[in-house]
This record gives sequence, C-alpha cells and structure tokens, in this order.
Amino acid sequence: MKTLKRLTTLTILLSLLSFTLPSTCLFAAQSNKNVILLIMDGTNSDILTLSRWYRGTDLQLDKVLTGGVRTYSAQSAITDSAAAGSAMATGVKTKADYIGMNPDGRPALTVLEGAKLSGYRTGIVSTSPVQHATPAAFTSHTLNRDEFGDIGEQQVYQGLDVVLGGGAAWLKPQSKDHAKDDDGMLKTKEVSREDGENLVKEISASGYDMALNRDGLLRKAVSSKLWGVFADEDISYEFDRKTLKPDEPSLAEMTRAAMNRLSQGEKGFFLMVEGSKVDWAAHKNDPVGMISEVLSFDDAVGEALDFARKDRNTLVVAVTDHGNSGLTLGNQGTNGDYKNLPAEKFIEPLKKAKLTVKGATSQLKKNRTNLKEVLSSYGLGNLSSKEYCAMEDAKSVEDLESEMVRLMAKRANLGFTTHGHTGEDVFLYAYGPGKPMGLIENIDIPKVISSYMGFSLTTGKFASWYVDGKEFYRGKGFKVKIEGRTSKNPVMVATRDDQVLRFPENKDFYWRNGDKVGLKSVNVYDGETFYVHVEE
Repeated sequence: MKTLKRLTTLTILLSLLSFTLPSTCLFAAQSNKNVILLIMDGTNSDILTLSRWYRGTDLQLDKVLTGGVRTYSAQSAITDSAAAGSAMATGVKTKADYIGMNPDGRPALTVLEGAKLSGYRTGIVSTSPVQHATPAAFTSHTLNRDEFGDIGEQQVYQGLDVVLGGGAAWLKPQSKDHAKDDDGMLKTKEVSREDGENLVKEISASGYDMALNRDGLLRKAVSSKLWGVFADEDISYEFDRKTLKPDEPSLAEMTRAAMNRLSQGEKGFFLMVEGSKVDWAAHKNDPVGMISEVLSFDDAVGEALDFARKDRNTLVVAVTDHGNSGLTLGNQGTNGDYKNLPAEKFIEPLKKAKLTVKGATSQLKKNRTNLKEVLSSYGLGNLSSKEYCAMEDAKSVEDLESEMVRLMAKRANLGFTTHGHTGEDVFLYAYGPGKPMGLIENIDIPKVISSYMGFSLTTGKFASWYVDGKEFYRGKGFKVKIEGRTSKNPVMVATRDDQVLRFPENKDFYWRNGDKVGLKSVNVYDGETFYVHVEE
C-alpha cells in the first residue's frame, strides 16, 4: 500500500512538472529541426544605431544579440560578399569572388547542400537577384561571382524547395533588350542567359508553384515547392517598393511565405534569407536607403523569431557578412559641437525623405523639368541657390545621386569614409537551441548549424564530396575528354569499351549510353576541371 501511495504521489508530481518544463526541454522533445540564417549584406554598426533612432523603438535584432563575428577572408582583412558568403556557407575562408569554392579552387559542399542531402527541406530568399554573391554562395560553385548564368543554372538543378527573390533575367534565353545589373557600384554588365536555355520552363516542369508578383506569392499553395521571381534584377528598396512597386513583396513577406512552405516537411528545414540591399545603398553612401533596408531586414528577423518562438525547435542566426561605407554618426563638421547634438539632429533630415536616392532619381524626367520634385522626394527641399545649382550641373544621374547623398549626409551630420567595404567585426544575433555566442569566426556559423542539424561538413563523406571527374574516371579505366570546352554548354565525356558517360555542366544528372541518370549534386566546371559527385 505504501508503494502504491509513493507511485501515485510521483505520478502527480510528474504530471505537475509537465506543465512547467523549460523551453530547452521542449526543444529536445521534438524530432524536426529548423534553421533560419538571415544575412544583412554590407552593414556596419552605426547604421543599426541610426535605424533604431529612426524607428523610435528597439529593433527585433536587439532582443537576440549574442556576440560578434570576424569577417576577414583568406587573402584580405576586408572581405567581399563572395568570400564572406562562402565562408558562412562552407566553413572555409576563401578568396575574393570565389563562390562555394575552397581557396585552392575546388568546390566545397555548402551547409545548404549538406542539409538537403541529410533529408531537410531547403530554401533561399533574397532582395537581390538570387544569383548574387550571398545566395549564390549557398547554392552553387564558381570561381567568379559574376558568372550569373552558371550560378542560376546550378540553382535550378540543386533541387531547392523554395527560391524567392529577383533575377528573372538569368533564367530566360538571351534577348535583344539587355537589362543592366545595378548594385550601387560603378560597373554594369549585360544580363540574360547566353547558352540559350530557358530555365523558367525547367522550373515549371519540376513541379514548383511559380510566383511572379506579390499576389502570386500570397496565393494558396498547390505544390510543396515554390519559386518566386519578382524582378528581372533586384527587388526595390523597401521605402520605394511601397510607393513605386507595390506588386513586389517585402522581405518579411517572402520570409514568412518561405517558412510556411518549408515547414511542410517531416524532418525540418534550412532557410537562408538575405537582406541584400543595405550593401547597395551603402555603396552609394545613401543613408536613407541603408535605413530602408535595415528596417526591412529587421522585420524579416521578426517573422523568423515569431516562427521560432512558436515552433520551439528552430535555431535563428542573424549576422552581416561585412561592413560597408564606414558610416558614422558625426563627421568633420561636428568636431566642435558633438556634445550638443540630440538624436533628432541626425534623424529629422532623414525622415523628410519619402524615397531612397535611387527611387527618387528613377522619377526624373529626361528634360529634368521635375528636378525640384525629385529632390523633395529625397527630403532635399529648401535648397540654397548654390546647392540647387550643384544639382542642376550634375552631368549624369550618377553624378546627381552623388550630390544628393552628399548633401543629405551633411544635413544629417553623418560621415562616410568609403564607397567600398570595411573590415570591422560585426554583431552576431541568435535565438533557439544551440545558438552561437561570443566573438566567433564567420566560418564557425555553418559548423554550429550543421552540428545542430546532425551532420558534418568537415568529416565523413561530405568532406570530400566533389572529385575531379577526369582523374576519377581515368582511374577506372575510362578515356576522358571535355567537349565544347569553350562553348556555353561544355560536357565531360568518359568512354570505356561500349560505355559512354556524358556529364553536362551545371546539371544534376549524366547520360549513360543515352539513359538519363540522376545525381545527388550538380556537375561543376571551372574552365579547366570538371568536378562531379560519384557514389562508389
């Protein structure tokens, strides 16, 4: 009888405890695991401070600050987005312009690929073309970040479950009307596919729901897979999108849609979200554009945190890949009176702008008869005659933008040290089980993620996933050659007796005597070597 009473008492206590288990226990009770990695491209610390003052409340990011990240690359104290993205995708520091490649130029399996191969659903979201450096680093392998055609093709054949962003131009065959890629830098390049392939047809044939605008994104799901392409190139800055491009979705809306679609899987998912255009505005030294995109990114972080708090088994990591522009609250003009500058002195001039500098100048007529209206939309009303003449004398739109951002910075008491990247450590934000803390290297991020998801990129089969195809098949007695080495569609051909294997570049299959054979990864060609994955 005493034993029965003890058992009854124990049962009651356990029942009561079940209602007060801490969240860490609840994390462990679930079988599926999700990771959401959010990357704010090209963002330094002062713009976060400025954005917080602008919004008037704490940022979502502020609630989950856990440490810092070192960003240097394998060759420089100041990284570019390709090397930084690849470091966070592969766990290896690499060279500038390399996408998903080790510093020796060999493909390195990414944490997204590792998650996919481990049975997780995977997706990417970006406000830039999805072929841009950061999303590319998680989904493709090239020696040059500008190879948007190869990057786009690899992405289509990677078997991702969700892809949302810009970049339609690199999914369609070459056309007479070339778009221009404008990332805020001085260079431009022609876009669209040079190999003549229509990847839109391939996407449709692969069972994706296709979304071409905001309404399409919000439409009821038919497929478990979603591909949304909302602009030929980049999606508009958030301040501009609301007024000028309301058919485009916000980053927060894309993030929410991606999480909803990916969470249909049984095992869990990995999602990479990039707020791309803080970096683009920073290259232009446009503080309004930078604030626009920091707040847009912060809203997306809010969506991820809401999901994680409800799910209780989702790891959220948010970080920037590098600094940009050297923005400072204060400049040479504030040397003498910085002690008498309340936050309003920085914020009020910025709040007069309704559009970013890019959005404002996009409304400029060819004869410039609406110049005053354009300047006013950027918050530059009440110009002195000298200031207005400087605007009138600008020979090109780029020169006009330079004058506009220079004057805005002066009015808002801001400084800029460069139009390029900077090398400072950046903030680390994280929430959920296994979250990283302290000052870490950017290459530690994929290690934390892969460890939580239960696989390794540095040991076992994933450590040497891609092999030199020519070397491997020659070792098996094949004669190997590369057909169309300088063409737009090169193929590695391996021949032995009556067996002919043909590996097309960027595809996830090969042909064996005319029969199509699926592969677990895409074929990668760097102009010299064909890298493939083979199962022994």
